[in-house]
Amino acid sequence: MKKNILIVSHTMELGGVERSLLGLLGAIDYTKYKVDLFLFRQEGELLSLIPKGVNLLPEIPAYTVLARSMYQTLREGHVILTAARLLGKLAANSYAKKHHYVNSGVAIEYSHKYTRYFMPDIQKDIEYDFAISFLTPHYFVNEKVDAKHKIAWIHTDYLTVQVNIDSELKMWSAYDYIASISENVTKNFVKIFPSLEKKIILVENILPKSLVETQAKVLVPQAFESNILNLLSVGRFSTSKNFDSVPEICSRIINKGVKVKWFLIGYGGDEPLIRQKVKESGMQEYVIILGKKENPYPYIRSCDVYVQPSRYEGKCVAVREAQMLGKPVIITNYTTAPSQLEDGVDGMIVPMEIEKCAQAIVDILKNENLLHELSENCKQRDYSNAEEIEKIYEIMEESDIGMVRKKR
Repeated sequence: MKKNILIVSHTMELGGVERSLLGLLGAIDYTKYKVDLFLFRQEGELLSLIPKGVNLLPEIPAYTVLARSMYQTLREGHVILTAARLLGKLAANSYAKKHHYVNSGVAIEYSHKYTRYFMPDIQKDIEYDFAISFLTPHYFVNEKVDAKHKIAWIHTDYLTVQVNIDSELKMWSAYDYIASISENVTKNFVKIFPSLEKKIILVENILPKSLVETQAKVLVPQAFESNILNLLSVGRFSTSKNFDSVPEICSRIINKGVKVKWFLIGYGGDEPLIRQKVKESGMQEYVIILGKKENPYPYIRSCDVYVQPSRYEGKCVAVREAQMLGKPVIITNYTTAPSQLEDGVDGMIVPMEIEKCAQAIVDILKNENLLHELSENCKQRDYSNAEEIEKIYEIMEESDIGMVRKKR
């Protein structure tokens, strides 16, 4: 008999976590496993790319309340859930203020923690062999799913996010396993939650190689210029991605005599800030915001150099996708950068400080031999991580979970 797996996530909007979820779903052997996927909201450009072997469960109205306007959800009649969200927001604000948090991750955790009491079961009268909570907060798979074994995923560097440690410790502790996407993510997570170390297994992001390569062959609607170096960055317009620093970095690169245009693909709350920085630095001609692109891969394939200027990352999926397409990659030295690439071999790590970052990028861009070598090295490597699915199989097939832990 096939083992039953439930995977729970938020939406299928454009993002690294969602693309890595596609990779995981694409790697599963559906002759051996039956997979149900539950999304809080069936939204997003990637929704149509879910593999045919996956059974997408119907939307449950209560879960659609999360991460939407409270005014809208109240008008729809979700009075209790909206009130719970409001209480969670007030409590999160109070906690953040007390602890002097600026970019707090407490709000989303409290939103789920306060609403969980009023949420229905995700699947009634079904016991799964294995349940995966793919994106934090992880309350619902723990409390609203019946499964023999449960696993929660870490996608971020916990040294860079401000959380309620005691609250999150209880949330993570409920799981049999915690899947970490890189060794550095694991190391930093354990610094915050040392008691959870024995639960952690390393499961690198699995990327849908065939999908990336196929979609990359589509013609780019807006061709890059041939007489200039075209830099590209992809990601949500958020604090973590640091795109607000791109205009100043780009300005300094140009002032150092290197002709570049820097293209940004993405969307998010920081777009007004980025546009403001573009204007302030006079980079309207050189920093081009392309916005949200359902298929970013033709742009990655066509750019000269892919740059990830992030302040922090778990393990950036877009960087791996650029490497998969044979691009020279430059990333900033965020804390998990050493687990992202092999510096000087299949990418370069540069300082995050603006002037040093600009000078390092200039030095790299002037070295044509280095750019060629980085590209060729990427072409020789497999970045799909398809073999990582075997770690999940091992857990699912092993009845004695304690035995699996000892073997790791």
